[in-house]
Amino acid sequence: MTITSAVVELTKALISLPSVTPEDAGCQELMAKRLLACGFNIEVLHYDDTLNMWARRGNGKPVFCFAGHTDVVPTGPVEQWHTPPFEPTVIGETLYGRGAADMKGSLAAMIVATERFLSRFPEPKFDIAYLITSDEEGPFINGTKRVIETLEARNEKIQWCIVGEPSSSQKAGDVVKNGRRGSLTGHLLVKGIQGHVAYPHLADNPVHRAAAALAELAAEQWDDGNAYFPATSFQIANIHAGTGASNVIPGELNVMFNFRYSTQSTANELQQRVIALLDKHGLNYQLDWILNGLPFLTEQGNLVEATVKAINQVQGFSPRLETTGGTSDGRFIAPTGAQVVELGPCNATIHKINECVSVTDLEQLTKMYEAILEQLELSL
Repeated sequence: MTITSAVVELTKALISLPSVTPEDAGCQELMAKRLLACGFNIEVLHYDDTLNMWARRGNGKPVFCFAGHTDVVPTGPVEQWHTPPFEPTVIGETLYGRGAADMKGSLAAMIVATERFLSRFPEPKFDIAYLITSDEEGPFINGTKRVIETLEARNEKIQWCIVGEPSSSQKAGDVVKNGRRGSLTGHLLVKGIQGHVAYPHLADNPVHRAAAALAELAAEQWDDGNAYFPATSFQIANIHAGTGASNVIPGELNVMFNFRYSTQSTANELQQRVIALLDKHGLNYQLDWILNGLPFLTEQGNLVEATVKAINQVQGFSPRLETTGGTSDGRFIAPTGAQVVELGPCNATIHKINECVSVTDLEQLTKMYEAILEQLELSL
């Protein structure tokens, strides 16, 4: 079965470019050509190993921004794919390929929706922009974060932003992310004294010393969450000690843990509570922190209202507003004061072997993006 449409063909063209993070592999150039034809000014922002694009149509009105990334995660074992990961293939009504759902399908839907909207509203009441990076799946150092810093330095503000992350669960548009939890990672080194297991009095086992503290950290109730966020979660992600020999007491214990935290807690509060607990247990330790992102929330306003109306118009149901899941580049955009929501296709296959997206969902997502632009136009 051959399925051809503007959004499917553009998605296929993007998938065929092997843009494994931080490579862009020509995706942004392909998008830029389409945007140039619509009257956008294109600014290429190349920071170290990361290619970014800031495209804007208009100069002076409030800015609506589509944000997303062209980079994809590695394919994994290619032989386990039903079809080659960078040879987009439609089987039935499903399009297969790395990045189909995360998030080249969204990028294609954004472009086609913009083209259709501008054909009907050639002079909208707001500027339209694109913030596209090739560093979302990587270390997120030289991508959206750097672009936002550049925009902030010249006081160029985003009013509303749709991030095309695959937010949906069963059907395109059934879930919209209107916020995300913060992410705080701790690297804990508990120090002891290495020795022979037969002479424990001559050693100091850091695993034994830390066990009670780690158990207390895991059992702690950090907060109760709120109407928008679940309770803060603490999870140990990695733990390591020892030399591999059964007769050696280790001299160090390494633990990596992560908080996914709500707006009921701050990163500083969580850090201080962890330190107090470790000190209570009398540990000899070193603790380093990485703040991966602050929590953000977009409550009722122009963007949420336009998004809910658009989904109702296209799909005939109201979406669930959620803040669950991992982090996204929205965490860099929201602190500037922008209203940010995430809307994209179903996330069941993202990062997996045989990643895919429903062709119907791509078509509906395109209509939803166009309808959001129209709703904003009519509300201003």
